[in-house]
Amino acid sequence: MSRRMPSDPIRLREEIAQAAARMIAEDGADYATAKRKAARQILGDVRVAGEWLPDNEMIEDEVRAYQALFHGDHQPRILALMRQLALLAMDDLAAFRPYLVGAVLNGTATEHSDVYIQCFCDSPKDVALHLLNAGVDFDTSESRHFAGRGDVETLSFLWRGQWPATREARTLAGEVRATLGAPVGIHLALYDADDARGAVKADASGRVARADADAVRTLIASTDAGE
Repeated sequence: MSRRMPSDPIRLREEIAQAAARMIAEDGADYATAKRKAARQILGDVRVAGEWLPDNEMIEDEVRAYQALFHGDHQPRILALMRQLALLAMDDLAAFRPYLVGAVLNGTATEHSDVYIQCFCDSPKDVALHLLNAGVDFDTSESRHFAGRGDVETLSFLWRGQWPATREARTLAGEVRATLGAPVGIHLALYDADDARGAVKADASGRVARADADAVRTLIASTDAGE
């Protein structure tokens, strides 16, 4: 059923962003799917021009507001565990120049979130061999290049504490099971080493889209300090 297009584009963007944020926070929907479903929920079958839709930055702000209001009692603990897991993985993958991206980096991760890491290396096969030697059973797929230049190979698996084979990993796995009740998905997008040039520049708002292990370590320390 079609509905009439509202006359206020600013308010429409806010409504779509808020509806999309609920879907992301509650159901783990990705931004593109949540935005599309939210627009349809509010406008029905009306075709919406791009300028009437919120951008991801606006939706992310609404996700933060929603989580602070409805999940402020447990979301910070989930985020802390996910960042610890990300750092554990990045330290083991240090030879492949790993960078954390996505909800675990920007602070909006929930129990529905996965850990997304981009590796910049001379040979993607070396990362796969590294995981195979560690006994990690992974699936191979492709994900969109962050700069829109085609697709990149991506290795994905469920983390249950099996990697790396350390006491820290086993301890963290127990905390993850107790808090989330399910294993966490990890996705490693494999980029050429040259792709790292300019990849860590901040956007127009000053936000960094990816962070190396030292930056993640600093995030964890600042959170522990209550900053």
